[in-house]
Amino acid sequence: MSESATTRAPARSPLVALRLLLPYFRPYRGLLAGWLTFLALSSLATLSLPVAVRLMIDHGFAHADPATLNASFAGLFVVAVVLALATAARYFCISLLGERVVADLRRRLYAHLLTLDQGFYERTRVGELISRLGADTELVQTVVTSSISVALRGMVTALGGAIMLVVTSPRLAGYAALVIPLVILPIVLAGRRQQKLARQNQDRVADASAVANETLNAMYAVQAYVREPVETARYDGAITRALASARRRITQRAGLTALVILLIFGAITLVLWSGAHSVVSGALDAGVLGQFVLYAVISAGSIGGLTEVWSEVSRAGGAMERIAELMATQADIRSPADPLDLPRPVRGAIRFDHVEFHYPSRPDAPALHDFSLDIAPGESVALVGPSGAGKSTVFHLLLRFYDPQRGTIRVDGADLRALALPDLRGAIALVPQDTVIFGASARDNIRFGKVDADHAGVVAAAEAA
Repeated sequence: MSESATTRAPARSPLVALRLLLPYFRPYRGLLAGWLTFLALSSLATLSLPVAVRLMIDHGFAHADPATLNASFAGLFVVAVVLALATAARYFCISLLGERVVADLRRRLYAHLLTLDQGFYERTRVGELISRLGADTELVQTVVTSSISVALRGMVTALGGAIMLVVTSPRLAGYAALVIPLVILPIVLAGRRQQKLARQNQDRVADASAVANETLNAMYAVQAYVREPVETARYDGAITRALASARRRITQRAGLTALVILLIFGAITLVLWSGAHSVVSGALDAGVLGQFVLYAVISAGSIGGLTEVWSEVSRAGGAMERIAELMATQADIRSPADPLDLPRPVRGAIRFDHVEFHYPSRPDAPALHDFSLDIAPGESVALVGPSGAGKSTVFHLLLRFYDPQRGTIRVDGADLRALALPDLRGAIALVPQDTVIFGASARDNIRFGKVDADHAGVVAAAEAA
C-alpha cells in the first residue's frame, strides 16, 4: 500500500502485534478454555511417556518380570489413548476458534473499508486492499489455528521436559542447561529481522496483486492498445521482486534452523556421552539414562520447533500490523458528531456558493474555480462542457465524496458538512452513464439503491427503464 494511504506505525514485535487479536477471542471463551485444557492434557501425556519407558526398562527388561512388563505396556497404551483424544480435541477447539476469529476480523475490516472516503481510494490501489483481506488474514488464520498452538505446546512441553530433566538427573541436566542460552539467543536476535523481511515480502505480494487487479479491471484498454506483452512483463517484474524478498526471508530462516538444530543435538550428544560412561561405571541406571534421553529429545524437539513456528508468527505479526493500520485509518469525510436533520420532505433546493476544489491527486489544477450554482426545487439543469470541465466533480461534491477547499454547498438551506452522510446521500438518486452490474440477481441489482423495495416496485422500475 502506498505510504500516503495509511500512517505507517513503528514496527512492533510479532507477539505485541498479535495482541491486537485479543478482542476477537473474547466472544469465544469456551473454545479458548477447551483448547488450553486439552493442550495441557496432551502435554502431560507426552511428558509421561519417558517415565513409562524407564519403568519398562528397569522393572520389565532388567528383572524379566512378565507381569510388570505387561503392566508397563498397558500403561503406555493408556497414555497413547489419552494423547490421541486430547490432541484431537485440542485440534478441533483451536481450528474452530481460528476460523471464527478470522471470520470476525475479515467482517470488521471489510465493514471498516466501506466507511473510508473517496480520497482514500483515490490514493490506494484496490488490489492491495484485496491482498489485506485475503493474504494477510489467511496468514493470521494459519498462526491462530496452527502456529500459536504449536508454539504454546512447544513451550509447555519444553518447560515440563526441562523440569523432568532436573528431576531425573541433576548432573546431566546441568550439562544440557549450558546450551540453552546459546539456543534462545539467536531466536530472539533473529526475530525482529525475520519480521521485517516478512513484512517486506507481504508488501511485494500485495504489489503483485495490485498490478493484476489493475490490469484485469482494464482489459478493454489493455487489449485495445495491444498492451498484453507489456502488462505480462509488469506482472512478471512484480512476482520476481516478491520471490527475491521471499528468498531473503527463507534464507535467514533456514540458517537459523540449522544453527539451532546443531546446538541442540550437540548438547544431546554431550549428555549421552557422559551418561553412557556413568552407566558403564554403574553410577547410573540404564532406565534413568533412557528416561533422560527421551526428555532431552522431547525438549530439544520442542525448542527446535519454536524456530520453525517463529517465522510464521513473525509473518502473521507483520500481516496484523498492516491490518491494524487499515483499521486505524479514518475517513477525512464523515458525518458530524451532532448532525442536523435534513428537512422532510426534501425539497431539492441546491446552492453552490463560490466553490473552489482541487482533487488531492492534482493539488495544482483546480477542478472547480469560484463556482456558483442555484437550482430551484423541481428545476432541471444540464451541465455541459468538455471532458475535465468539472461536470462529474459537481456531483462528487454534492454527494460529499469530497469537501471543497473554499465555498459552501447547501441542500434546502443546510450546509452539507452539517448533515449525516446517510441522510444526504439517501436523498439523492444517482444514475451514472456506466452502471456497475454486481454479481447478484437482476432483482437485487435493480433495487441496489433501495434495498427494501418490494416486488411490485422492482417490476415497475424495470418497466420504466
